Amino acid sequence: MLPRLGGFLAGFSSTISSFLPKTTASTLFTHQSSQFSTSFPAWRNNFLQFIHYRNGPPKRRARSKDKSAISGYSHYKGIVLKTVIRHPKKPNSGNRKCAIVRLSTGAEVCAYIPNVGHNLQEHSQVLVKGGRRRDLISVKANIVRGKYDCAPAGGRK
Repeated sequence: MLPRLGGFLAGFSSTISSFLPKTTASTLFTHQSSQFSTSFPAWRNNFLQFIHYRNGPPKRRARSKDKSAISGYSHYKGIVLKTVIRHPKKPNSGNRKCAIVRLSTGAEVCAYIPNVGHNLQEHSQVLVKGGRRRDLISVKANIVRGKYDCAPAGGRK
């Protein structure tokens, strides 16, 4: 590592010395202080330009736009921490039954409980799938009915 670094620094210093004007020692200091900034950011920029000149520009890293807690898998197992009632945005009205669920990944999400009636309470195990509820704020998951402790839907008559 050190021999490679030493060769690199030698090449870097020869590159910088090629930019300096060929003058006497007394005028070299005045030219150097007027041409080059001694501040760290300017030196850093020159160094990065030199690195990019040798190796090319850095490769662009792909950044994911999906930062939700439910991403990567279709379903997660979770434990209900609390059941809550949420009110939808305008123009809808009503009381929507939701549950705060801690997923197996450790993330906590608010999940919608579909259909009429439910038997969920604290410490119930549920299966959670992704998919947001458009009229409920911050509800980005749904609970699957009929799996684990959640009873199947059957409240309609």
